[in-house]
Amino acid sequence: MTKFLKTAEGRKIAYVKTEGAAPGVVFLGGFKSDMTGTKAQFLEDWAKQQGRAFLRFDYSGHGQSSGDFLDGSIGDWAKDALAAITALTEGPQILIGSSMGGWIALLVCRAIPERVAALIGIAAAPDFTEDSMWDGFDADQRAALMEDGQIALPSDYDDGPYIITRRLIVEGRENLVLRAPLPLPFPVRLLQGSADVDVPPSVALQLFDHADSPDLRLTLVKGADHRFSEPENLALLAQTLETLEI
Repeated sequence: MTKFLKTAEGRKIAYVKTEGAAPGVVFLGGFKSDMTGTKAQFLEDWAKQQGRAFLRFDYSGHGQSSGDFLDGSIGDWAKDALAAITALTEGPQILIGSSMGGWIALLVCRAIPERVAALIGIAAAPDFTEDSMWDGFDADQRAALMEDGQIALPSDYDDGPYIITRRLIVEGRENLVLRAPLPLPFPVRLLQGSADVDVPPSVALQLFDHADSPDLRLTLVKGADHRFSEPENLALLAQTLETLEI
């Protein structure tokens, strides 16, 4: 059953919580995705089978939460995640961040490391607003973004073009995680598809090299794409959870 959490900023965050044993699992979704996706549903089913606590939620401007997507930014969505985790869970949690959710999860880890038992990144995309979007824009696109406040990018998915706002880029620079030390004092597992064209393996390797963790492992899956939602990908995700040494 979907419930709503009101944040300190007045946003209403939709969430579904499953009660169970600790440590709980929290799923953090990707850019323009919501908590009804394949991975979120799979993880909820896994948690129920295991008797584990589980939380999935929508960032503001996503899914059933309040707000307009185009008004949002990385910092806003990180605050949503922090609010959901601190208010709706108890004790250290296993964070599972998919794509942008991997960046959000890293911001959570930086803010409240004592509430993190482990981190699993699925095609994690830290700093993508700067390293993928801004760096990939040509001079005309950059000028249009700064002058007009937004530009449209083609999407490979079914929900039309991506509208990228100036605020997303500018505010994203305040939340970069690969430009300064990134201590992650708990087990970290990075899952990455070799056929991912949205977040290529080079991003996973950069995060792998940059992060400071006593137990950090990267699994590169040949042929897997960005969605990482094929049955064998989900089975690997479950296996990764079950073999965490926490």
